[in-house]
Amino acid sequence: MKKKLDNIKPMIIPLMFVGACISFYYIKSTLLGSILLIIFIIFSETEYIGRNNYQDSIEELNININNSINQNIFNLIFPVALIDKCGKIIWSNSKFNKFTEEDPEGLNIVSIARGLNLARLLTCDKDLHQKIRILDCLYRVYASSIKLEESDENVYVVYFNDISNLKNIDNTKESIMLIEVDNLSEALETTSESDRPMLVAEVEKAINTYAQKLKAMITKYDSNKYVLSVQDKYINEEINSKFNILDEISKIDRGNTLEVTLSIGIGRGGTSPQENYTFAVTAKELSLGRGGDQVAVKSNDKITFFGGNSREIEKRTRVRARVIAHALKELIYESSNVFIIGHSNPDMDCFGSAIGLSAVVKQLGKPCNIIINNDTNSINYYLSKIESDEKHEELLISPEEARAQMNDKSLLIIVDVHNKGYIQNLDLAEQANRKIIIDHHRRSPDIIEGAILSYIEVYASSTSEMVTELIQYMVQKPNISRIEAEGLLAGIFMDTKGFSFKAGVRTFDAASFLRALGADTIEVKKMFTDDLDDYLLIADTIKSAELSHGVAIAVTPDRLKESFKIARAADELLNISGIEVCFVIGKINDNVIISGRSIGDINVQVILEAIGGGGHMNMAGAKLTNISVERAKEILKESIKKNLREGE
Repeated sequence: MKKKLDNIKPMIIPLMFVGACISFYYIKSTLLGSILLIIFIIFSETEYIGRNNYQDSIEELNININNSINQNIFNLIFPVALIDKCGKIIWSNSKFNKFTEEDPEGLNIVSIARGLNLARLLTCDKDLHQKIRILDCLYRVYASSIKLEESDENVYVVYFNDISNLKNIDNTKESIMLIEVDNLSEALETTSESDRPMLVAEVEKAINTYAQKLKAMITKYDSNKYVLSVQDKYINEEINSKFNILDEISKIDRGNTLEVTLSIGIGRGGTSPQENYTFAVTAKELSLGRGGDQVAVKSNDKITFFGGNSREIEKRTRVRARVIAHALKELIYESSNVFIIGHSNPDMDCFGSAIGLSAVVKQLGKPCNIIINNDTNSINYYLSKIESDEKHEELLISPEEARAQMNDKSLLIIVDVHNKGYIQNLDLAEQANRKIIIDHHRRSPDIIEGAILSYIEVYASSTSEMVTELIQYMVQKPNISRIEAEGLLAGIFMDTKGFSFKAGVRTFDAASFLRALGADTIEVKKMFTDDLDDYLLIADTIKSAELSHGVAIAVTPDRLKESFKIARAADELLNISGIEVCFVIGKINDNVIISGRSIGDINVQVILEAIGGGGHMNMAGAKLTNISVERAKEILKESIKKNLREGE
């Protein structure tokens, strides 16, 4: 008997203290907590004073304690168990005993609480609590350790806090959903006049039916815009189904030759409906900025995208271009000087658009410089022509010179890039108080912040096309030289792959305007010719390609050291019959560069965005750091499989 008491003695005082704490903080019972606390004090005093009468005192007090445990801790409103370091159950209360039909003593707790990570539990870190579902209830599981005086081992008190009601509360929290029929006017133009009311009615019916399915409050606040208040549990269901509403809307056919598409922004997880609405506005702007036909879900700092597999539709109206041109002109007039910067490893679209903008800024009477680094391999031919042209003396400056010259009234124009990870010198963008973004890539969540004007149009073939339009509205008679016009035309030529990708009516209008200014197409062609060594490098890359179901993946030789040649290899690989999608992987210094191209319905932008890249549906890229080519290839294949699986 004494041996048993000796074993239990070190556990009694902590158990009483734990019981008192549980009563005060979890059960909210002052009476029960007080009783246990008194017993704890009495026992402590007895232990200290009555050591000579140890056995008699312990036996008497043990009876009282056992009664107290049986009456109070054993009948706690939530399950409690005592386990050893291996998870073996030493003791449990009545609530815990209901988890199993047999006596749990001696069983391993993991066999009852399936999915419980024992090692994580025994850290006793409340920040590492686990959520376990047992008998249709959801529990948050914690543990605290008790040190045994006469042993090096600990025992652990495990308690299960029923949070089923809290989960229900989370499910009934309200999210805000903003829906915009992003191409309604364009779709109506392709529909006969008699069928247009029916098309509008069917779209509206589909959206209202969708709202009823979600049991949502819906309000139409514009001809093509809706706001919904939806419970979180229905948002979770839509996330699991990948928002089938996108496909349902696109199937509407009232004689329209253009599919109707939606841009949806969802805000959730905020501290108030107002914050969720702010999240939803940001999310919808991202959906629209990425080409529409997709859903963006924003929760605090996390943004998830769904859809986005349709091609961007060219906007025929030039109203926005005129408005942006006027605003840009006013901002230039208000500035002391203007700097233009692009992305790392600038290409002809980036550099050509910068050259075109610099010409019109100077025509408006303001000093202008283009900030450029030494990573200019892909533009060397054109760069040498600019440097030898007297008109462009002192046009190009280094980042260090720009930092020294920049002041509070300086204007920084960022071209052909809008996300922080790809801009040439992020510190300069952060230093500038006044900055403007002009870009044609699908909008990224990692957008450069603080721009006073953002002109991001994914319908455009290139930034050079956008700049060419702006120039025509900024000055009546643009003073654009032949060499500057050739830079802009080269930018359009490069991003359209010789006017074969995303070349719309406005693309050819811009090219026609530049041709009228004297741009020589032969000179433009010379900017993209390869020497024999480059051609052999591309040939070796194509030779390494692995082809499966129309998707080709190739790896460049180790001797390839320039990123623009990786993109060139991807362009050539796509010319091969039977290849609808291709990816070329190359190692440049410590980075792995991936270039993706597509001529089908597979969205390479979505595939590469999943691994940190971006771009367009048919042309995208990614840069991975501190990784091997082999591992990058594995990650790429996983992203391809996931995308193709979700697209089925």
